[in-house]
Amino acid sequence: MQPARDTIAAIATPPGTGGVSIIRISGGEALAIAARVSGITPAPRRATLAHIRDARGDTLDQALLLYYPAPHSYTGEDTLEIQGHGGIAVTQAVLAAVLDAGARLAEPGEYTRRAYLNNKIDLAQAEAIADLINARSQAAVKAANRSLQGDFSRQIETLAADLLALRIYIEAALDFPEEEIDFLREGDIAARLQGWGERLRTLLAQSTQGRLMNDGINLVIAGKPNAGKSSLLNALVGEERAIVTAQAGTTRDIVRETILIHGMPVNILDTAGLREASDLVEQEGIRRTRQALNQADLILLLRDGSALDDRGDETLPPESADTPLLLAYNKADQTPPAVQAQHADGLWLSAKTGAGIDALRDAIACAVGRDSREESPYIARERHLRALHQAERHYQHALAQLHASQNGELIAEDLRLAHDALGSITGAVSSDDLLGHIFSSFCIGK
Repeated sequence: MQPARDTIAAIATPPGTGGVSIIRISGGEALAIAARVSGITPAPRRATLAHIRDARGDTLDQALLLYYPAPHSYTGEDTLEIQGHGGIAVTQAVLAAVLDAGARLAEPGEYTRRAYLNNKIDLAQAEAIADLINARSQAAVKAANRSLQGDFSRQIETLAADLLALRIYIEAALDFPEEEIDFLREGDIAARLQGWGERLRTLLAQSTQGRLMNDGINLVIAGKPNAGKSSLLNALVGEERAIVTAQAGTTRDIVRETILIHGMPVNILDTAGLREASDLVEQEGIRRTRQALNQADLILLLRDGSALDDRGDETLPPESADTPLLLAYNKADQTPPAVQAQHADGLWLSAKTGAGIDALRDAIACAVGRDSREESPYIARERHLRALHQAERHYQHALAQLHASQNGELIAEDLRLAHDALGSITGAVSSDDLLGHIFSSFCIGK
């Protein structure tokens, strides 16, 4: 993959009216284009005041020019920024003049893609840039910054380097087939491979937490009608978002709200009560409830603590049997302590008074493995998790082969595939299709 040679330009600041707008130009013609629109050749890394003119010579704006020569720039190419006044019309006019002077409009994520192709950052760091921009909490900002600074990539690279050493040792045995079994035993390959696998599993656990920081979790509040599901949603959100009445079956559709719990985005879904219903609208609401349950990361099963004589088990879809489940009893303010003591299998709370809500937040975070006392993990994406799981599957297969047949060819092949899976995270192993998918999600100008 060769870096592109043409020169690109785009507005790097958000659309709208503001104090300053920035147009970024990157490529071999950046300095020449700056001279065409300003009549000035700016010195490197010094702010230069200039008038920006269109092809007819009409002044469009007065702006600062900042020139960063290759390779000491974000993209690794000659880069120039025009920092002008932040009006919508004037910014578009300056961009048009830059395009008329020889640049083309950048594609989404093209600046960061060029930074990757020019070895300024690896693929995981490139994704961390987008994650930092889209971070929804301070914890997510810290986690994205750790990935951007290369912490996650270094963990991957260390695992890959150690695996490569194992591969070299094992593949060397293939040159001496008559001594293969002794060669593998003398190298203590089993212990080294098991130690490597433990480190892989640790990184996988950390990355799973990082995925939660990035994507959040879907928490579905389920239960019978009148258990207080909508009241609980309002208590967690801190506002009256769902309609609450004494009539059972008030909620007919999914009500969604997103909050932060220990810095982790949680998408809360309040659902229709689970029961046999004759009303067609309520039946549709219950169908949507079961659909939401099938897609949940965590189910909060809420029961009415003041009516435990009629507990009847709520029927959850069979597809959600493997989904983590939290059991909670509402209306603790209306339930005697003796009754609460008899039902200690769940968390007691009161959506009305707020009692137990903080404990519920802690329980939600704990149920998905989030510990607020721990340092923010790396930001990780679903792509990273799939690659790590793939590496773990090949590792397990190689380990089984080592203990069973000690077939060096099969072991070496599995370790090669595990090595490739790790390489796909940082871009050591990549494809044009993968890069296109990743960078297409970036905004234009980044």
